[in-house]
Amino acid sequence: MGLTDLGSTVIHRFRKRIYDLLHDCMIFCQLRETKYDFIQIKDKCASAIIAIVASRLTKTNFVYWLSYPFAEEQIYRAKTGTARYPLLYLIRGLLFKGLLYHVILPQADHIFVQSEQMKEDIAAKGIEKTKMTTIPMGVDAELLSRGQGKKTPDDLPEKVLVYLGTLVRSRRLDFLIRTLQRVLRDEPDAKLYMVGEGEDPQDKQMLRDEAIKRRVEHAVVFTGFLPKEAALRWVDRADVCLSPYYPIQVLNSTSPTKLIEYMARGKAVVANHHPEQRLVISESGAGICVPYDKEAFAGAILELLKDRNKAKKMGENGRRYVKRYRTYDVIGDLVEKAYFRIMDHAVG
Repeated sequence: MGLTDLGSTVIHRFRKRIYDLLHDCMIFCQLRETKYDFIQIKDKCASAIIAIVASRLTKTNFVYWLSYPFAEEQIYRAKTGTARYPLLYLIRGLLFKGLLYHVILPQADHIFVQSEQMKEDIAAKGIEKTKMTTIPMGVDAELLSRGQGKKTPDDLPEKVLVYLGTLVRSRRLDFLIRTLQRVLRDEPDAKLYMVGEGEDPQDKQMLRDEAIKRRVEHAVVFTGFLPKEAALRWVDRADVCLSPYYPIQVLNSTSPTKLIEYMARGKAVVANHHPEQRLVISESGAGICVPYDKEAFAGAILELLKDRNKAKKMGENGRRYVKRYRTYDVIGDLVEKAYFRIMDHAVG
C-alpha cells in the first residue's frame, strides 16, 4: 500500500498529492516489467504528464478520461468567491487548464468524455472528435431492484420533495428554497429534503439562512451526509425528485448522476434545461424539463404532485430507460468496444 496523508489542512492535502504523484511514478517500473496495450489516466493532470512520458518511451497508447471540467470549475469558484481558498483554486485551475488543453488532450491517443456537450466543447478547442468517445454516467443495476419507486413502511404524510447531491455554494441551491416558497402557496404540506453536504459549514448555513429569510424553514430538512443506502431511502420516499443545475458553462458538460439514480428508483423528476438532462428526459419520458426559472420549476413540481398517475408513469419510464441504457453493465460494454477500437488502431 502506498503512503498517504488523511489530514484535512492545506499542508496535509499538499502532502497527500505528493504521495499520490510518487505512487503514479511507479508506472515506469510496471512498464519495464510488462507490456501493456495502453495507459489510462482519469482526471489527474500531473499524473497524466508522467503517463505521457512513459507512453512515448515504451510506445504504449495513452488514454485520458475527463469526467468533469475540474479546471474550469476551480477558476469559476475562485472568481465568484465560492472557493474555500480562492487564490489556490485560481492558480491550480489555470495551471490544470493549460496542461489539459495544450499538452494532455493533444497528446492523448484517445479520450473518454462524459457527455456529448463535453465532446463539443473540447472539439471547439481544436481536439479531433474522432479520437473521443462519450461515456455518460450510469448506476449499478442493483439500484433497479431495490426500492422500485415504492413507498417505505415509514411513509411520510407530507408531500415529499427530494434533492440528492452536493450543497456547495457554486451550485446556487438557494434556487430550490425560493422554488419551495412558491410550491407552498398551492401545496402547504410540501416538504423539501436536501440530502447531502457542502465542502464547509457555510455552504449549508447559507441555505438555512435563505429558508429563514423566505419563512419556509419549517418545510426544509437538511439530512447532512448519508451513506448511499440511507440516502436512497429518502429518494424512495419522494413524491418528486429534483435535479436543478445552475445554468453556467462549467456545468453544461456534466452528466448528472443524481438524475439517473432518481430514475433507477422509479421516481418522476423535475429538472431544468441542461444538455444532458434535456436529452435524457426527452428520450425517456421520465420527468419534466423546464427553464431555470422559479415559477416554471414550481409549476412542474405542482403538476406532478397533483397528478400521481402521471408521476408514476414517468417513474416507470425512467426505470426502463436506465435498465436499457445506463447500467454499468451496458456502459461497460461501450467502454470495452472503445478499448478494442484503440488497440485495433494501434495495430494498424
